[in-house]
Amino acid sequence: MARFLVTGGAGYVGSHCVLALVERGDDVVVIDNLRQGHRAAVPAGVPLIEADLADRAAVASVFAGPRFDGVLHFAALSLVGESMREPLRYMAENVGNTLWLADAAVRAGCRSFVMSSTAALFGTPDTIPIDEGQPLRPASAYGESKLMAERGLDWAERVHGLNSAALRYFNAAGADPAGRLGEDHDPETHLIPLAINAALGLGPELTVFGTDYPTPDGTCLRDYVHVTDLADAHLRVLDVLASGRSGRWNIGNGRGYSVKEVIAAVERIGGRPVPHRIGPRRDGDPAALVASSAKLAADTGWTPRFAALDDIVATAWAWRVAHPRGYGDRRPVEAAA
Repeated sequence: MARFLVTGGAGYVGSHCVLALVERGDDVVVIDNLRQGHRAAVPAGVPLIEADLADRAAVASVFAGPRFDGVLHFAALSLVGESMREPLRYMAENVGNTLWLADAAVRAGCRSFVMSSTAALFGTPDTIPIDEGQPLRPASAYGESKLMAERGLDWAERVHGLNSAALRYFNAAGADPAGRLGEDHDPETHLIPLAINAALGLGPELTVFGTDYPTPDGTCLRDYVHVTDLADAHLRVLDVLASGRSGRWNIGNGRGYSVKEVIAAVERIGGRPVPHRIGPRRDGDPAALVASSAKLAADTGWTPRFAALDDIVATAWAWRVAHPRGYGDRRPVEAAA
């Protein structure tokens, strides 16, 4: 049994990863400031330390206990638009907190570090699908902050021997297939839950930002990867780190779905219309972002279990229907024995 520290483990992707670790028999400690996370998303029996990563004394105290075999780092600011209004805050929190956390890990003798990164590193790509060889040229302060954090981890490996993995997400989506976890953000910015909320009358009508892109139906194409598949990828790269190798991997389904296709899928699964209106383009929205996960597959054997859009939407729909208030009335998740 291995022991892991998970930052942001009460959040959307982090909680799904914590559940996957617990179910394979690992010992997990979660640290989360609960700005976006939820106590009820942390599996029963998993210690939750409510603290901010900027509190270096609190972080040091976490590492003062038994040694961790690895750190999985999900805690970060992640809104592109907000990052363009508050770029220095994004640099301070996403870069500074990541590197102080890595420093604490090194000092405590931990030698494996997995960071939640982003496709925003690539800006507007030269070719589709996007592989790891594409130029890194972020078009937002959010993307730049993640790139700077990755470069800091490169130095931590060179100088201190800290093996690190950065998983460059495209669009995390869906919910735990058993219905134990789901997506509950405030504010919600992701397309699939926004469309579901509109269909269920739990939120405003959906805005489609632009219908004149050079895509088959004129709306943006995005690559959606199921959150359970994301969790599986994190567990697999831990094995790579344990072998003494670091890596940077893109992770997605390798297929893009348009905004109109997502709306149609929600209507198909839910059996009701998605109220929506057409709005202008948003500045900085690329026409298409689709990942190549060939490197991740070759290095770890990873392949998505929930590759079909309808399967992804169905898990998200089931979660929202069962929990219209999200985690507002939830008890802690029970992991499978």
